[in-house]
Amino acid sequence: MCINQKQESMKNILLKTIFYSGLFMLLWSCTPKTIVPLAEKKPVEVVPLEDPPQRLTPCRTFDDLSNGEDIMTAFVLYRDQLKLKNYDEAYKLWKIAMHTAPGSNGRVQYHFDDGVTLFNHFFSKAQTEEEKKQWVDSISWLYEKRMECFGDEAYLYGRKAFDFYYYYKNYIPQDSIYHWFKKAIDGKKEKTDYFVVNPFVKILWDKFTDGSINQEEASHYANELLSILDYGPKNCKDTECQAWEIINEYAPKLLANFEGVQDFYACEYYISKYYRQYQENPEDCENVNLSYRKIRSGNCPEEMPEVKELKGIVSTRCYVAPPDPGPLRRAFDAYNAGKFREAINNFKEFINTSDDTDQKAKYTLVIAKIYYAEMVNYPEARRYALAAAGLKSGWGEPYMLIGKLYASSGPLCGPGRGWDSQIVTWAAVDKFIYAKSIDSSVAPEANKLIAEYNRYMPSKEDIFSRLLKEGDKYRIPCWIQEDTVIRAAPK
Repeated sequence: MCINQKQESMKNILLKTIFYSGLFMLLWSCTPKTIVPLAEKKPVEVVPLEDPPQRLTPCRTFDDLSNGEDIMTAFVLYRDQLKLKNYDEAYKLWKIAMHTAPGSNGRVQYHFDDGVTLFNHFFSKAQTEEEKKQWVDSISWLYEKRMECFGDEAYLYGRKAFDFYYYYKNYIPQDSIYHWFKKAIDGKKEKTDYFVVNPFVKILWDKFTDGSINQEEASHYANELLSILDYGPKNCKDTECQAWEIINEYAPKLLANFEGVQDFYACEYYISKYYRQYQENPEDCENVNLSYRKIRSGNCPEEMPEVKELKGIVSTRCYVAPPDPGPLRRAFDAYNAGKFREAINNFKEFINTSDDTDQKAKYTLVIAKIYYAEMVNYPEARRYALAAAGLKSGWGEPYMLIGKLYASSGPLCGPGRGWDSQIVTWAAVDKFIYAKSIDSSVAPEANKLIAEYNRYMPSKEDIFSRLLKEGDKYRIPCWIQEDTVIRAAPK
């Protein structure tokens, strides 16, 4: 069928528009003040309109319309206005284009991304919460419409969950965001898009710790995340690989917190992680003993080659004579077998029956360290560290441990980078300073840690942007709940 000159010209205009409308993702900076990464948007595919396009949508397209030429014109013109940031004019034309031909030419989808851009603009300008909620609902509808027209549900649920988690979480139930993240992972398994990982691991941890989901569900998705973390970096391309490097600084640390939950991970998890850790430093008996305890805590059979190997080293080269029979002996036996709750109960029994204040303080701190390193329960670790400090004056070690607890809380209190994760360093440094002020023996380690964590404090610009000032008091939220002083990282 011949195409008149006007229609040919219009199609050429649209083709050029499509060609130059590739959408590139924004990767976030690798500095401590890193912003939230944008979810990746797939590049627009160029479809020559001179040939009959392959139709990939059940939704209405230009070819279905008697005035398809006019709607093609609206597609071109709204984009021109959007580039000029004339949002009101762009929105008028976009509505005509979107609602008349949501399937565009049968393949192009960029108008959905542009719709999110427009709705987000009007959301940011809304004067009331009711108006904001309406724009948020419109964004949600747009994602659902795109799935209806073009499928790709797993990818789009991941993007939708990402956007709502970071930008609109106050306008929708957390359960909805969690549900969308699960759909993304259920659909793509180990090939799940990288931008899903960090926010989902945080929401998974939060929902498990507040009792919203049970251990079976949390364990299932934690193991799915481990598969994603294994597959993603090995199969990434170009700039995605930089994103995986940053993800691997955060997600594995938060997933390791689940080790404190009995029977959360299977034996294979502990063998994979801690046998490798042992191999990295096989001459260090502290490392050997820790690796062996962790593997035993995963209920790994003693006949496994890795368990046999470590047990042999622990009982020979790294052997430590046990205490005399009694609660202390039972505590160490349970501890070395990876039975940490049983070990804590026996240490408590020893503490309650001992008349030696130094011994009571020593083993109270041991309990704190078990809660920190093995059970990953930071509030309980702090409670026992403070109890140990109360039993022995002028002792800096308990406060050093509390400082480490705070410094390790970035993934728990924020996304691993950025403001919420950085401010925990203020509280950590406070404890290191106090520890060395009362106990000179810990000063070398304290000074080293102070220098290290000073680098990870917020920048002067981040502090100023929040209308705060260096030297002002500030209360650290999350589980820490302590007052501190605002400080900036040195330049």
